[in-house]
Formats: sequence, structure tokens, C-alpha cells
Amino acid sequence: MMPVSMVGRAGELAELDRAWSTVVTGRRTAPTVAVISGDAGVGKSLLVAAAVDSFTPRPAVLLSGAARVHDPAPYDWLAAVLSGRDTSALDLPPDALAWLAQQPTAPRERYAPGALLRLAVRTVRLLVGGGPAVLVVEDLHALDPASLNLLGELATAAELPALLLVATRPAADAVAPELAARALARLCGVPGAVRQRLGPLRPAEVAEVLTQVYDGTRPPAALVRAVCARTGGNPYTLTELLAAHAGQEPAALLRRPVAPTSRAPAEPLAGGEVELTSRELEVLGCLVAGMSNKQVARELGISVRTVTVHVSNLLRKTGAASRTEAAIWAVRHRLPAPVDG
Repeated sequence: MMPVSMVGRAGELAELDRAWSTVVTGRRTAPTVAVISGDAGVGKSLLVAAAVDSFTPRPAVLLSGAARVHDPAPYDWLAAVLSGRDTSALDLPPDALAWLAQQPTAPRERYAPGALLRLAVRTVRLLVGGGPAVLVVEDLHALDPASLNLLGELATAAELPALLLVATRPAADAVAPELAARALARLCGVPGAVRQRLGPLRPAEVAEVLTQVYDGTRPPAALVRAVCARTGGNPYTLTELLAAHAGQEPAALLRRPVAPTSRAPAEPLAGGEVELTSRELEVLGCLVAGMSNKQVARELGISVRTVTVHVSNLLRKTGAASRTEAAIWAVRHRLPAPVDG
């Protein structure tokens, strides 16, 4: 399925490219901040990924992190950045680094909040080095207070050659709305900050998507209006609708309920019937191919957090105890075909 979220986003991509140039040319001593906000499914993560992939020169350092879906803990963003990374060469106290990385062996005694915040900033500085770097923050609205505070400090840190690229839903949708609103105000208040509010696709953009999907055939205006009404112009919903009716004539997009191809009835491990959405099928195919959550996110153009939600739903629906068991379940039921890694 084509990345429909990128239709109509040329202006946003160009603006992010200009923001990156301010980092590369060294025109700022503090990081350049770009905040991309919008409702769920509007294409924030895909826009971030497309922007980073297009940056010239390529970032020397890319640090990306998000909140944990379940059981969030302090400094989730930094812990995600440090996950799987060799930190042995970092000039930091091992116990503090273990705590920031949320390692199970971290000592029980914690640093004072102020000291830990300074160590967190120092950790990022050491990872960025001479840059230029991109710091990607997925789903700011779900981050813990310590991470929000860290991002505020990084946004104004002197001599940090980085583009701080933040994707978030509106503060009202956040886990802690007031904290998220303050954090966003702090980030957007940085001189030169870029603010992008992604909205739904306009009818002309929906028509462009349909034209591309249906081999250059321009859809009738009535069909475009009906699809806009059904999806609200939400790129994720539009993608799901197109995937559900893949291979069928355009008029199939107006059928209710969605065609059975968007769901896959099968037997869960414990018996009974399972219904998987088209997106869950895609994620399951990635699991069969042995992909990690980050690889699935890149493959499907969604955030790691969204992948985690889908994986959790798959485990619940199939009765599997692990992602490996879910993949075995899929193979046993011959569903779905593995995604090429």
C-alpha cells in the first residue's frame, strides 16, 4: 500500500528540510526544534521518517525514542534511545547510566532529580558528539514527566548541533494534559521553532491518492466525496479502507461493512474465532519475517508505539504468550504471507 499520508505534505517536508539546514550550516548555537502535531492516524510518524530519509547531508547521529505503552517509567525517551546501544565508552557513572537506561540491574538508590537531569543531558551530548544529529521524539503526548523535562532542557542546550524533531497528538489527548501543554509551549517557544499542525487530507488530495491507487484513473467527484465522508480524510483510515478493498473496483470503497478481506477469521490458541484487522495482518506478517518493532514501524510507516499496540492486540486475540508464538500461530494457520525483510 502506498504511503497516502505523504500526499499533500510537500510543504511540510520542505520546511523540515530548511530546519535541518540551519543545523548543518551551524547558523544556530542551540538545537533547532520542529514540533509536528495532529490527531491519531494523520501521518506524523511517516512525515518524520520521510523527512529524515531525505535530509542532505545524512545525519551523523540519529537518536530516536518513544514512551513505553505499558508501565511507563522516568526517562522513557532516553531509555529507548539507549536500548541496544553500546554505552561502555560513555564517560558517565555506570550506576546512573544503568538507571537512565532502565536496566533491571540498576541500583535501587536514585540520584537526586536535578543531578539525574544533568546526567541525562550529558548523556545526550556525548551521544551527539560533533553532530549534526537528529533527535526524534515519537508520541510526546504519552511521555513521562522526566522525559518532558529533559526535552525542554535539550531544546535550549547551548552548543548542541541537533534538530529536535517531535511528533505528538494535541495536549488534550495526552496522558497528563497540563504537563504536555507546558512542555509543548516550552518547545514551541524556542526561537526559530517550526510548528506544523497536520490535518486531514482535503478532497483534492484524496482524489490524488485514489488516482494513484487505481492506475491513473481519475475517480468521479461523487466517489471522492463519499470516501472523504467515510474516512474523514484521515490518512490511516484511508489506508485501511484501501487495503480492505485491494484488487476490487473503486465502487467497493463505499460498501458497508468493509469487505471480509480486511479481516481474517481463524482459531486462537485456546479455541474460538479470531478476527484480525488488515493492519494487524500486516504486523503479523512482519512478525513471521522475524522483524523487531522498529523494523515493523519502518516497513509499515507507523510509529514504534503503534506497532507495540498492534502486537499487544495480536497476543490478546490469538492467545499467544509471545511474539514468536504469535508468528508460529500465523504459520500454522497459513496466514498471513511473511513480509520480505
